[in-house]
Amino acid sequence: MGGMGKTTLAQFVYNDNRVKKHFNNLGAWVCVSEEFDVFKITKTILEAVTSSTCDIKDLNQLQLRLRECLTGKKFLLVLDDVWNETYVQWEALCKPVKYGAQGSKVLVTTRNNSVVSVARALPHRLMELPEKDCWSLFAKHAFHDGNSNAHGELEVIGRKIIEKCRGLPLAVKTIGALLGSKPDDEWDKILKSELWDLPIDEMGILPALKLSYKYLSSPLKQCFAHCSIFPKDYAFKKDQLILLWMAEGFLQQPKNRTMEEVGKEYFLTLESRSLFQKSSDDKSCFVMHDLVSDLAKSISGQFISRLEDGCSHEIVNNTRHLSYFFKQRFHSIKKFETIHKAKRLRTFLHLDMYGWSYYYLSKNVIHDLLPTLRCLRLLSLSHYKNIIELPDSIGKLKHLRYLDFSYTKVQKLPDSICQLCNLQTLRLSHCEKLVVLPRDMWKLINLRHLDITETHIKEMPKHLGRLKCLQTLTKFIVGKDSGTCIGELGNFRNLQGSLSILELQNVESPSDARNASLRDKKHLEELILKWNVDTNFSESQRSVLDCLHPSTSLKSLTIKNYSGKRFSDWVGHPSFSNVASLELLSCRYCSSLPPLGQLQSLQNLHIAGFDEVVTVGSEFFGSGSSSSKPFGALKVLKFENMKKWEEWNYFGDENEGVGFPQLEVLYIINFLKLTGGLPVHLPSLAILDISNNCEQLVAPLPRTPAIRNLRLIGCNGVLLNEWPPGMQKLEIGRFDALEFLPKGMIDSNGGLQELVIRSCSSLVSLTKDGLPSTLKTLEINSCMKLELSTNLDYSSLGKLSLVNCGSVKSFSLDLFPNLYHIQISQCSNLESLTVPENYEHDLVALEIHISYCHNFVSFPKGGLRAPKLTTFRVAGCRSLRSLPDKMHILLPSLEGLYIWHCPKVESFPEGGLPSNLKSISIERCKKLIASRMRWGLQNLSFLRSLSIGGNSEDVESFPEEQLLPTTQVYAGTGAASLPFSINPPMSFVGEKVAKEKRKRMAQDCSCRTQRD
Repeated sequence: MGGMGKTTLAQFVYNDNRVKKHFNNLGAWVCVSEEFDVFKITKTILEAVTSSTCDIKDLNQLQLRLRECLTGKKFLLVLDDVWNETYVQWEALCKPVKYGAQGSKVLVTTRNNSVVSVARALPHRLMELPEKDCWSLFAKHAFHDGNSNAHGELEVIGRKIIEKCRGLPLAVKTIGALLGSKPDDEWDKILKSELWDLPIDEMGILPALKLSYKYLSSPLKQCFAHCSIFPKDYAFKKDQLILLWMAEGFLQQPKNRTMEEVGKEYFLTLESRSLFQKSSDDKSCFVMHDLVSDLAKSISGQFISRLEDGCSHEIVNNTRHLSYFFKQRFHSIKKFETIHKAKRLRTFLHLDMYGWSYYYLSKNVIHDLLPTLRCLRLLSLSHYKNIIELPDSIGKLKHLRYLDFSYTKVQKLPDSICQLCNLQTLRLSHCEKLVVLPRDMWKLINLRHLDITETHIKEMPKHLGRLKCLQTLTKFIVGKDSGTCIGELGNFRNLQGSLSILELQNVESPSDARNASLRDKKHLEELILKWNVDTNFSESQRSVLDCLHPSTSLKSLTIKNYSGKRFSDWVGHPSFSNVASLELLSCRYCSSLPPLGQLQSLQNLHIAGFDEVVTVGSEFFGSGSSSSKPFGALKVLKFENMKKWEEWNYFGDENEGVGFPQLEVLYIINFLKLTGGLPVHLPSLAILDISNNCEQLVAPLPRTPAIRNLRLIGCNGVLLNEWPPGMQKLEIGRFDALEFLPKGMIDSNGGLQELVIRSCSSLVSLTKDGLPSTLKTLEINSCMKLELSTNLDYSSLGKLSLVNCGSVKSFSLDLFPNLYHIQISQCSNLESLTVPENYEHDLVALEIHISYCHNFVSFPKGGLRAPKLTTFRVAGCRSLRSLPDKMHILLPSLEGLYIWHCPKVESFPEGGLPSNLKSISIERCKKLIASRMRWGLQNLSFLRSLSIGGNSEDVESFPEEQLLPTTQVYAGTGAASLPFSINPPMSFVGEKVAKEKRKRMAQDCSCRTQRD
């Protein structure tokens, strides 16, 4: 059942440092919940293991990318709160996971016994907590110090209360948090509450949760119930939720406190009661336990409704608040046809549950539906790509307090928006087409939050300073006219969060800068000061910068294009003890760096574009107490593009280890004249990057026991003579005199796992010694003389990439028995892939990519024996006449086949194509396309996507009858893939006509022009 602590236990395991070390910090946590969406789960896993966002929209490509990331690696995957009982879906999810190294683990939490069978898992069933552990957990939350010894009477009552919790950790934790906020005389009342006698209802809501709700204040009850507008497992941000509460009128504003401060207090109370908890995926977000979400929904009833795929809650006359989220990208008016029942709807909230970067909304929703919702207080239409303008009728929604059009293509706001005198929040972040704000913005007298991050607004509307309530203003463009000068900022006394001040060259006098009163804005956390890039040297900018002195509570500071010769004294002053991130960029006329070493919280420092700095000396480290090490907290240091920098005068050998004790990452990029002086002793350094025009640097590399990743591009060859031990990844490039990798660089007994070599024009062989047995990935790019020696042992390699290596004429697959990923591109003299005539071993390859090898003509005689191959791509091989033989037999696992720009290939091999193919793409292969009726596609029952492109004037219709299998296939011409019916066939008369047809089809599908 819920509340047993399954997720909490999994979190302890997942976050344990020993576990992370065992799995080399490779892991992913996915909150699955009731909808088992294979695409969404796979995408979440991929983004977790790559630490980057992913825009792949095709499940097959997504899984191939994930498989590539996991193959041969040991990982931990946690699937939390799984309900899926369908074996086929489980198998589909696990496909890429199976390629991990031995010892990889998948940890599943579930309330459903059937999931154990479907997942074929070894179950570990959690039992109720023993009384001793229940008491320990209860005391931790009920008593401020976790010690009950000084509270004898309360301990007696508390022990009776935990007996009623039935050993459920969630109940114990929740009731403990409740009692911890109550006076002593309330404990007995809670013990004797009749709610304990109620059974766990059909929704599984625990009496302890009901009690926790009962003892909330009335405003808090309202705020909590409103959270049922979020679906289960939805991750929300604290500030976002507070603004929603404020728009609904739930935050009562007492004297001397803002509504936002009241909201933060409410939020912290709900968090302290364990009704909110930190998200496992994103520590900046919060979620509600499923049982807590059920409680909120049981309270809100019909007042709050959610429209979603397959399980929408009924909309009735009483419905006041609506959120919606659909898996499809196109949201037509039909999806909202029941909204007319809610005559007094206050909330219309679009939620991005599926991680799409954009959606499309029918124009009818904006122009016909929304104007009828006259009681709206909250309107959010974020992430709609086709919203480029708003109707004037939006100004008639007089009750609006919250308006969100972020991540849309809106170009201009209607002037009528300035009639929304109750508006408190206007979110326009990432509206990249937005260049101007309405002229009369000053009329929005109740506006408190204006987010214009990542917009291209050129100037501010006049008299913005009249918005006395404004607390969030993410960007301010300084103008020359009165009403747009920097002094307008002085009226925003409660400004908080992040502020970028741009076009600072327009500040006419230091007194104007002083009038901005940045020093008084104690709630500002991030400040960006930016002048125009074309600003010439100006000593007066120093006086302006002096007067832009911010509050010392600042956490992040960026100064860009400053054209003074020296920085103000406040930059780097130790009083800025909270600054964790600092960027000084393109300050071309500064001849010295400010003293930054005594900023005790500084963790990230980026310095770039200081054209006049010749020497960095002791002034950079600052003068502080003898007990504090300079840059004591710094983790990442990046120096970049400093044309005249010649020497870094560090402390000297006698003071070795004085600074940078925590530095983990060091970048030295594009320094034409730097010769030496790098810090020698960096005990925590893990990543070192010296690249791009650092040929004069001859200083030895830092001594560090922790280095794992080393990158040297365009450096002096002297740096190749000494190597730190223990490297896992090495990348070198642009060493033109290098013929062999130096002895010791890749120690055959070392731990090197990845080797990248780029643009070493004289390199003829990798090494005269052996390769490390640990080497998994080898990438070679633009090494024109390099030949792959047959005397080296390549058996450890799993991934190989050869790009623009002109001396490679043939590639012997037998030398690389364990390659799962092969990429060969732009190798102009490559003619063939080969294996010995009597070679009988199967290839383990999963993916083979050969592209733009113009002399490539043949695959191994008899075909490629690669039973695990799933992706095969050949592109730009203009001499190739035939594909591998016996593909239908030797490539039984092939799912993706891509043949592009191979004009001499006339047909597929005898026997046809592998039966498991799901995706086929053929482009600019005129002869091959001409034989399409002989491809045998009707035998491919798993085929889901077919794309054909190129000049084919002889094609009169596509797809022809009898071409495709009877299953639904997404067929397309050119780069587009759109669903087609087999009958009637789509007319096709060459590429030009096809493009016109695709254009018209796209217009027909566009929600912007469609009238439902």
